[in-house]
This record gives sequence, C-alpha cells and structure tokens, in this order.
Amino acid sequence: MPEIKERPILFSAPMVRAILEGRKTVTRRVLKLPHGMWETSATGELVPIPANCTYGKPGDHLWVRETWYCNHSEVQKGPYLQPADMQDLDQAREDGDLVYAADGRNPYEQDQPTWKPSIHTPRWVSRILLEITDVRVERLQDISEEQAKAEGVRLYTDHAELGDWWHVEGIETYSADPRKSFELLWNSVGGDWDANTWVWVVEFKRVTP
Repeated sequence: MPEIKERPILFSAPMVRAILEGRKTVTRRVLKLPHGMWETSATGELVPIPANCTYGKPGDHLWVRETWYCNHSEVQKGPYLQPADMQDLDQAREDGDLVYAADGRNPYEQDQPTWKPSIHTPRWVSRILLEITDVRVERLQDISEEQAKAEGVRLYTDHAELGDWWHVEGIETYSADPRKSFELLWNSVGGDWDANTWVWVVEFKRVTP
C-alpha cells in the first residue's frame, strides 16, 4: 500500500471559510519545476509532468496553515510546541484560548491579539486536513466557470435584482462571470493573470484530522 504523505499548505482567511463551508474543493498554485521534470507534449510543447507535483499525489494529505492565536504563555514565548497542559484543543477553542482569524473571533479577554501568521502555524494547531483527490497541470486562464466556483468564488445575493454576481468573501471581486471574479482574486493575492502561467490544479476533500 502506498505511503500517505502529509504536507502543509497555506490558505487565507476567506479561503479557509470557503473550505469549512464546503465551497472550496480545489486550489491552483504557481508551478515551479526544474527543466528535468518537464516533457514534450504531442503538439511539441514543453509541459510539466503531473507526477512531480510538489503538493503530493492523490491520496496524500495537506494540513492547512492559517492565521491563528493562542493565549498560552509557553506558546507566546515559542517555539510553538503544544503545551503539556493544553491537550484538549477542542476545549481550548471553545474557551477562546486557541482561535483562528477566519472565524471572526477574538481570543478570550484579548481585544487586539497579536495574530500569528499562517506561515508559522505548527502542525498541532492545524484544524483542517485535506485529502488530495486529483492533481493536474493547466494554464491559469484555462479555468472553467465550474472550476472558478470550486475555487471558493460564491454567488453574491445582496442585490438579486441586478442578476448573478460572483465574488470572494472579504475581497472586492464582484463580477457577472465567476472566471473574472477568480481572476480578480488571483491578482489580489499577488498573482499575474495576464502571464497565464502553468499552475498545479490540486483537487481535494476534507477529512477528519
């Protein structure tokens, strides 16, 4: 039986909410591979080999890194090791001692907490585990309407009289076309839509941590 590998993956707060609500089941990431991991297609174009995906293969797991805060003296001092007296993480979350920015909550008695950036999320803090169901390579602009929706773009319903508008919660990405809304999202996080780069397309489902 193939070994299941786990790797971390970063998501912004709006994308975490989309995953938790079941609206996001795929992510696109800029592809960076050395020349030896590409092959020539039937049309003569040099294309990346999906089996070399840096995020894993179907069946592998991704644990989500997101912005967080923990109201515990040991964690505040670092390194971010799970404190011996903080084994019941469900209770810590309920009490507000361990919180996530995506939930819109502040820690207990902390009006302005010093949030820990997602890049510094340790494995024990992660509450979301994803199983990869498919990996492929595409040009960024090849995304379909259905795939744009699966990226977390949602229907905006506050002005239904104007027709269907798509956006990403918390980001000004309103458009009548879900693909255009995804384009605006991509550019808002530092991407370059016009470059039409190769991307990993990683589809996933949420599983029990």
